[in-house]
Amino acid sequence: MKYKTHGVCTQEIDFEIEDNKLVHVQFKGGCAGNTQGVARLIEGMDVDDAIKRLDGIQCGHRPTSCPDQLAKALKQFQEVE
Repeated sequence: MKYKTHGVCTQEIDFEIEDNKLVHVQFKGGCAGNTQGVARLIEGMDVDDAIKRLDGIQCGHRPTSCPDQLAKALKQFQEVE
């Protein structure tokens, strides 16, 4: 699934889910080291657990962050399923 982000440096998040687990996560743009780190840490995690851990994280003065945007993308995925 592709998710167009809002309010962060990353423009898009691509991810795949199998058996309610994240099997692939890739951020397009943003802080490469941070987004690669988040992607590697989150892969293999249950979608519900990932949402609980990432939802609401802020980046500096912004009301959102790349991890928070991933949580929003995962929630949107759950609504579609």
